Amino acid sequence: MALVAVCVLGSAAAAHAELVTFATGRTMSVREHRQDGATIVLALRDGGEMSVDAGLIASIGPDEVPYADARQVLPSLPEPEYAAASPALAVHPTFDPIIEKLAAEKGVDASLVRAVIQVESAYEPRARSSKGAVGLMQVLPSTARQYGIRNLYDPVANIRAGVTHLKSLLDRFPLELALAAYNAGEGAVARYAGVPPYPETVTYVARIRALTGL
Repeated sequence: MALVAVCVLGSAAAAHAELVTFATGRTMSVREHRQDGATIVLALRDGGEMSVDAGLIASIGPDEVPYADARQVLPSLPEPEYAAASPALAVHPTFDPIIEKLAAEKGVDASLVRAVIQVESAYEPRARSSKGAVGLMQVLPSTARQYGIRNLYDPVANIRAGVTHLKSLLDRFPLELALAAYNAGEGAVARYAGVPPYPETVTYVARIRALTGL
């Protein structure tokens, strides 16, 4: 996505919300938007503005799905830093302690969790896909319910659900197929007896393996 600019606002009142659907299928909840020529300016829920090329946005409409204001759940989010060992792999100072803790609890490589988050949501805890996947690790609510986890906009709950699901896949599949199943579903992996030949899934697996070196 070609994001043109990000700036900080002096204040941010949350009177209502709008749901922006990007051409990629990803969605983002914002306070409001305005058009400036060929650019759409999005007023973010947690303050600040983001300018996006209008051609990258498919639609904007009311967001009727309530969830906690990001400024209350996530009061201040610094930008990700990048690990020296892998220049392309982001390490987010706010979320990394959570990743390290939950990955260790489940016996999953923390760098794999970082890569999944980076590819799935680019560390955007409010991300929501057109298929209903939510948050940092883009977990479907139905998947989270299997593990007794709700409130997927909460970073701890989301990472716990994502890591738990990833661990269950790694216990049943080799790494490449586990990643494919995380992206396309276990049924697709079983149906093709391997990585499904979907361009998105093939690219997804390749990106994560390149980020982690695994």
